[in-house]
This record gives sequence, C-alpha cells and structure tokens, in this order.
Amino acid sequence: MVVNASKPRVSKLPPHELNVRKFAESRASELEGLHSVVANRLDNDFRSLRNKRKRTTGHDNRVARKKYRKKKRVESGNSCNNDRLEKHEKKVSRRTRRSIELKKNPQIGFCTSGDGTKRLRTHVWHAKRFSMTKLWGFHIPLGLHGRGRGSRALLKKLRSGVLIHDASYYGTVQLEGPQDKLLSVLSSVLVPPPSKHDGENFDDILSGDIFGRAVLHHTGKPSFPSIAPVTFMWRPLQHITIHKEGDNVNMLDELQSNDDGATFRRLWVCIHAAALKEASEALAHACMDMTGGSARCVSLEGHLATLELIGSKASELVEKMLPPACYIPEKSWYLKQCNAAENSYPGKLEKTPVSKINNQISSSLVIPLTVKDPRALTMKQQSIFTLGNSCNLLRYEEVETEHESESVVDYGDLWDASEGICPPMEESVACMEKYYQRNEYIGLGITNFGNQNALVKGKYSRYCPVLLLKNENHEDSVKRCSIVLPLSWVKVFWNAFVLNGAHAIGLREKHWIACEIGLPYFPWDYPDCSAYSYIMEMDATAMNQRATLCPPSQRPLEIPIPPPWDCVKLIVKPSSEVGNSLNQDEGHGSADVLGDNLVRNSVCGLSDTTTIPFEGFVARTSCSLNDFLNNISASHLLLFPRMKDQKTCMPKFMNDEEHLEQIANVSGMQCGNTRCFLRVHIHAHKEGVFEQGAVICAPDAADIMSWTRSDCDNHQLQIPQSSLRSHFVRLPSGKWALQIPEDPAVRESYRRPIGFITTGFVRGSKKPTAGALCEAILLARLRLEQWKALPARRRRKEIFVLVRNMRSTAYRLGLATIVLEQQEEDVKFM
Repeated sequence: MVVNASKPRVSKLPPHELNVRKFAESRASELEGLHSVVANRLDNDFRSLRNKRKRTTGHDNRVARKKYRKKKRVESGNSCNNDRLEKHEKKVSRRTRRSIELKKNPQIGFCTSGDGTKRLRTHVWHAKRFSMTKLWGFHIPLGLHGRGRGSRALLKKLRSGVLIHDASYYGTVQLEGPQDKLLSVLSSVLVPPPSKHDGENFDDILSGDIFGRAVLHHTGKPSFPSIAPVTFMWRPLQHITIHKEGDNVNMLDELQSNDDGATFRRLWVCIHAAALKEASEALAHACMDMTGGSARCVSLEGHLATLELIGSKASELVEKMLPPACYIPEKSWYLKQCNAAENSYPGKLEKTPVSKINNQISSSLVIPLTVKDPRALTMKQQSIFTLGNSCNLLRYEEVETEHESESVVDYGDLWDASEGICPPMEESVACMEKYYQRNEYIGLGITNFGNQNALVKGKYSRYCPVLLLKNENHEDSVKRCSIVLPLSWVKVFWNAFVLNGAHAIGLREKHWIACEIGLPYFPWDYPDCSAYSYIMEMDATAMNQRATLCPPSQRPLEIPIPPPWDCVKLIVKPSSEVGNSLNQDEGHGSADVLGDNLVRNSVCGLSDTTTIPFEGFVARTSCSLNDFLNNISASHLLLFPRMKDQKTCMPKFMNDEEHLEQIANVSGMQCGNTRCFLRVHIHAHKEGVFEQGAVICAPDAADIMSWTRSDCDNHQLQIPQSSLRSHFVRLPSGKWALQIPEDPAVRESYRRPIGFITTGFVRGSKKPTAGALCEAILLARLRLEQWKALPARRRRKEIFVLVRNMRSTAYRLGLATIVLEQQEEDVKFM
C-alpha cells in the first residue's frame, strides 16, 4: 500500500476548543428554515394556549412573592421587623435536617439519634435496603427485608463471590506501657494467655506480624464466666534511619525505651460492642492491679472501623480495590506482601509457587498499607498495576502515579489514628475534580482546576492508612479478611467495594456463614457471657409479642428462651452401674426438682425478669480441659484433647477391650456440681433438621442399634403429645425446670439431656452442621457406653446423640464431634 506523503493528515480527535458563534453562523440557513416551518404551523402565534397554561403554572410563585412584599411594606415601620420575619420563616423539616446531619463526615465519633443510639457511617445505605434493629447501642442492619429466608442464595454467593459486612460497631481499646507489664496484664485476663512456650507463634505476635485471638476474663478469674472473645495485635517496633558519615543506619527508635531500659509498646484489643463496656473496665482494672499504673488503657471508640470480606474471591477484590500509594510495576502489591511474609517465615515457604503463597503463608497475618482513594481509580489506572500496558494515555497516568507516590513520605500509619488522620475528599469535590479531568482530556480546558485543587489541599487527603488482617484459611473453607481503617473513610471504601461486586450482609446472614464455616458466633454461641443473656432476653420478648397477636387457641407452644442449662445434671453412679446410667433416675421425681429450684430461687431473690446466669464454664483450650479432668481425678475418661499422638491414641482405646473394662471400673471421681461444657458439631445421621435451642439427649444402646440397622429405616422415638407441654415447666420465678415423668409408660421415652444446640442448621447447606454445647463428663460416659455396647468394627470417633426440637415430639439421631479433639484451641470466632 502506497501512502501519499504530500497529503496532510486529518486528526481524528475532537478539536481542543469549540467556537459557539462560528458554529451558529455556519448553520444559520438551517436554523432559519426550521423557524419558518414552525411559524407556518403556528400562524406566527408563539403564545401558549390558555387551556395548556394550568399545567405549567404550578411552579409560579408570583402570588407568594406578592404577599411577602405586602407584608414587608406593612412591617417596614416596626422596630422589631427582624424578629417578626424570623417567626414567619418556615422551619427546616426533620427530613432535611437529618439528611444534612447524615451527610456529614466528621473525623471521629458516630452521629446519634434522638434516644442516643449511634448510627454507622453506612446507616443511610443500609436503612434503604435492610431491616434495622437497635442492638448494643447501635442501629445495626439485621438482614434483608422478608421472613428471614434466602440462605440458599447467600451460600451460593459465598462460594462464588464476595460478601461484605460493616463491623464498625466493634470497639478498640489501646494498652500502652512497658512490654513486660503489658504481657503480665494479658496473662491475667486472657485464655489462652500469651506465653513464650508457644515458640514462633509468640514471637510473631509480639513483633506485630500476626494477630492473636483469646477469650477475655476478669483479672485472675479464668474459671469465672468469661466476658467476650477478643482479637489483639501489637504495634510493630518502629525503626528510624539516621545519617552517619554519608551512610544510612537503621536502628530502633530510642524514644521507645524508658529510663529503666524497658521497651515501650502499644497493643490493640478489638472487642464486640455487646461486651465493650465490661471488657474496658476489666482491662482498666488489670492495668492498675498488675502494673500499679505504669500501663494505661485508652479507648479508641469512634476512631477506627472494620470492614469484613468473606468469600472465595475476597483476595482478588482486595487486591483490586486497595492499590498501594507506591507504584509496583513488577507484580501486584498483594503478592509482594506475601513475599515479604515469606521472608519473615524462613523455611515455611521454600520452593513454593507464587500462586500457592496465599494459602501457605501464616494465618492471622497483619499487613499495614497506605492505599489510594478508591474513587480516583479508573479501569485504565487499575490496568497499570495488573497488565502494565504502554499506550500513550496509560504512560501519562503511570508517570503521574509515580510522581504522586514521591509525596507520600512518612505519612504515618493507622496506629496514630487517635492523633487525627485527614478525612477523605468530599463527594462533591471528588466528582467535580473527575469532571475537570475528563473535560481536560477531550480538549475543553478549565482554567480554575488548579485553584480548585489548591482549595482542598491540606484539608483532605488522597491516601488512607489501613491494616489488612488475613484470617486463617483451611483447604475446604472460604477466604476471610478484615480491613481496619479510620472511621471517616468507611463510607468511601464501602461504596467502592459494593460497586465492584461485593454483596452486603447483616447480622442474620453473618450468623448463617459462621455456622456454615463451623465457627462460633458471638454472643449466640457464648452462653457463659453476659451478652448472651441480653440477646436471649430480646429474643424471648420478641417471641412473646408475636404470640400475643394470635388468638389464645392458636398461640404456639411456649418454649424456654434461653435453654434451661440447669437441667443438665451430673449424677455420679458407682462403677458397677455404668451401663445406661445416663438415663436412669434415683427416685427424684418432679416434685423434688421443682422444690429444689423454688428454694434456690427464693434464696437468690430472683424476679420474673431476672435472667439466670450460666452455671458452669466452657473449656475452649486443650490445657483448660486437661486441668479440669486432673482436678476432679477424671483423666481416665474417654476425652482426647488435641495432642501429638492423638491419631494413635484414639484407635488404640477404640479397639482395646481390656482397657475399656479398666476405665469402667475406675472410681474416685470428685466432680461435685462442677460442670464443664465442650463445643461440638452435630450432623444428622440420616434425616432431621436441628433448630436453635433444641435439646441434646443421651441415647440408649437399643436406640443406636435400632437406628443404625439397615433393615429398620423407619425407627422413631417420640415422647407423648400430652407430655410435650409439661416436659419443661416454667416456675413462678420465670425459670424453667425439667419435669421427670412419673408414669412408667411415659418414662420409657424419657432421655436425659446433656446439652443444647446454640446454632441450628442453615437451610440450603450441602453439609448442614449444628453448633452445640454438651457437658464433658456426660459426653465421655456416653462414649464409653457406646464403645462397650457396639462391636469394634462399628465404633466411631463421633458420639451418637439424640436431638429433639423444643416444639417437636420426635427424637432424631445425630453424630457429635468434639471441637477440641480436632484442634488445640477453640478461640476463633465471627
């Protein structure tokens, strides 16, 4: 093809400037022709018809202005003219005032409603789409509108997308002081306490590379009711660079050491809003008792916020929406952080492909970042970090990005949030800036763009410090990560994540996900905490209100809320009566049980509205379970906490008949009234749906043989319909008690409770699992009975249990798996 070089080239781009007058003069003949056509059709009468004027005079306010001018002339001679005008001015409506208030974005603090309830920064977004509820002093999104269904579609999005939840209602408490003093404070209130015996895990937590999880207790009272599960992280040791004879020397900041030589550190403890007040008081008392005032406790409520991302594509969305302030041309920033983590953990990721680093780096990783404002990102700018194209436009933006990154020096990090961090640019200013940039590109130059940029410089910021917390990932579970950021930046990042594919969820949907993953959900799965009593009281009140709306003849069966944990009784039998001891009673009828409860309530002075505290404790670590068994001389029980030789111990005890006989003949257990509960996962053996609050009972050997036989599929154990309402009796004090039937015919279907389900099945799950708490000694005895009754080839690690929903008469067979036998600690939560 021959190209004519003498012919001038015509630019395909639009002109840089458009002259409107020249454009109109060139089209003058066309405009005059159109005007003549319209004039002929209207007979040169361009006035609007009278019958059409009523539709166009609704906006005319000439009458109102005439009245106002007349009123002004009458009051012109009055000396109090201004005061009277203020009286006649119309007040701003509540809707307008509230809209103005919610659009504000102060640097710290939550805006509140009339009763003092706090609103999240994303309150307007959630209130338009979610059912809101008042909980723990906040307006919190409960879930999508409807009857509480939609779990099947949610689980599908969990496996193929990203879910986001605004957890800004979590509070943060900062502990400051010498490092050894802070360690003593944590050892007195946390279970498990941070210890040097943890090895590399303790060193990584202390250096700030990973965060830790534990259960908070009062000072020196680990066996007392716990407060809440918490997440804690240390601020990394800061390094400074000094210039010495032309060389840069990296050394620790000398300001972090006091006169005694102890290192001054900072520590964050993240706490759920349901227990924030109680936890803050416990930490403050611990600082005073354990350090004598050398360490202090500072509340950061209203300074920080948290966004939780859950789903199979959470990492991809985080990498896309959180570009760092510095330009990384060779690879994405997330992989670079993973490589940095690889250097922090030598030997763990050696000879590992880059694609598998994300799943093999240490869990609970903390990644500090300074990221750009997501509103300034475009598809072309994002392609710089992923593809590295080299067209003209991208090359221009690449140079600009590198220039901006040079100005981000010593910006600080999120640990200085209490001292103040610049809020993001207002939405109107950001939109106007993007409008100017687009006009400048197409050739419509704007002269005041630089002036507009100078006005907002210093008042707002284009960069935000964040902390990216990577939660533990198992091969069969979904990815989870949390983003801790300043409170003033939440709305910006929330809108960016939602517009790029993240699906928002509320408390109800988050509870479903926790059950699907197999993690406990606070406070529903923590009956030993005071927050559990509060949430159960709210559920009972809501259920009673719904029942009062129905006629008395159609009201549903009243069930105990919360479950009557006192009904789980410990009856120690002699060694010769181990068989079927769990379901045998020693003559204690309903009158004895009711009388004992009445006396106990009268002594305690409980009223109808008083919530009975949870009696007992929940063992959430293998060490606490072993200590409990050793204290009551019950180390021989068939409980196998997570140990190194567990895989060899379990089959050995399962197949050793002589050893089982020796365990059955061992006596001397001194349990008394102490009850230790363990968290278990329950699966249905064949069929059945286990609901929240269902009672877990101990089956007989005949029940297991009948259910597990292949020729008997329709076996069902039921209690009589007549005894359903009298199975749990509500006392005048408001407490529920178990009534043991006296009729021998009814008593045959009675099975002794050993625990209750705290989280029921999720509809639509492929592997439905229920979370429950069962008494440890009763579980061990139940396992011993089953291993003795069944042949060795039919024995299982799981324990057979019976589950009955509160409003059902039928028992269903289930398989219970003790969590502490699968992992060493059960402190991870959602």
